[in-house]
Order: sequence, then structure tokens, then C-alpha cells
Amino acid sequence: MHRFYLVGLAAVLASSPGLAQQDAAVRGQRGFRACMPCHSLEPDRNMTGPSLAGLWGRKAGSLESFERYSDALKSSGIIWDERSLDAWITDPDRMVPGNEMPFDGIKDNRARADLLAFLKQATKPGAPPQSGTEGRTGGMMGGMMGGGGRDPNLKSLEAAMQVKGITYCHDTYRVTTADGKTRAFWERNLRLKTDSGKDGPQGSAPALVPAGMMGDRADVIFAAPEEISKTIERRC
Repeated sequence: MHRFYLVGLAAVLASSPGLAQQDAAVRGQRGFRACMPCHSLEPDRNMTGPSLAGLWGRKAGSLESFERYSDALKSSGIIWDERSLDAWITDPDRMVPGNEMPFDGIKDNRARADLLAFLKQATKPGAPPQSGTEGRTGGMMGGMMGGGGRDPNLKSLEAAMQVKGITYCHDTYRVTTADGKTRAFWERNLRLKTDSGKDGPQGSAPALVPAGMMGDRADVIFAAPEEISKTIERRC
């Protein structure tokens, strides 16, 4: 009797690390919902951020189908593994100063470990689709998008809001403003609008207006519809 009990106990103990890892991955899948508005697990399905498919072992800033990497990340030389990803999601700005990921980091050790356990499984080549993680735009980040308040007067703009040119290449708009800066937006995150009212922009002087709180979305507001096609140049 005791012998069978000990054998059974040994089997349970031997399997417990795997069970614990699986539990962590399940919790991490729930945590990944906060990442879903910006990242997909489908190969080359890029959104605000790059697809995470095949992430393990990939050089940072190297996914060819994604065109909005910061120069800082592309030149970092980082190879994504458990250690580097843990440091990255703890504090992206500390790990790679000058990166453009609008994310403050996860400070809770267990939450990071759970997320990494999930990502290690879900991003493997050939990994099955993860139920409940694709095709959604909700989650914590999505919930932070919002408006409210009075629309700004766009007749007189600071240089950072004065649009001087827009180019379009593949799935990316690049907006250059009067302060000399150019910002890249995933095509679904840049909305083209018109405002012919008294608070709208001057003719041929479209305005770039931030939308939401994450820094990755914006509106370009024109004085008239015909200005849109004149302003946007298809160029890679």
C-alpha cells in the first residue's frame, strides 16, 4: 500500500513543473488581452506593433513586413529570449532608450512570468491559433482610447500640429509636421477627417491631432475633402 502511494506521489511531483508552467501560460493568455490592440500572434499580421509570431530567437527590429520600428530598437542588437523579453516588458524605455513603444512596462514579477510562459508557447512557428486572442480590439489599451471635451480650434497651430506632407507605403502613413519631425502610423490608426467649421483648419493647412492616450493614434483634419488626395503621396 505504502509502495503504491509513494509511486503515485513521485509521479505527481514529477509532473508538477509542467502543470505549473501550463497554469502560468493560461494566466498569461488572460494577461495578453492587454497587448491585443497593438500585437497579433498571426504571422506578418502587423498592427500598431509587429506580429509576435516567431518572436523567440528573433533579432529586435528585424521583421521585414513591419516598417515602423524605431532606429533605437533596430540598432539595439537584442535577440529576443526569456531574459531579454523579461527586461523589455519590465521597462522598455530603460532597456532601449529612444524606442517608440507606448508602454510603461509590467512591474509585477508573476504577471511578467505568466505572460512570457504564454508567449513562449503561442509564438512558436506552427503554434495553433489561441482562442480569444485574435480579432479583438478591446482590452486595457483599447479601453484607454477616448475623447471628451471641446474640440480644439485649428485655425492657429503650433509647429508639431501643422502637417506639411503625408506619404503612404504598404500599411504605413508617415506624417511630416512643420517642426521637421516625421511620425509613422499603422494605416488603421491614422484617421483622415474634415472640418469646414469656424474651428477647423485653414485651407491647405491640415492639422495633426493626437487621438487617445497611447500615442500611437492620431487624426489628420483637413479644411475640405479635396485636400486629402492632394496631400497624400504614395511613396516608399
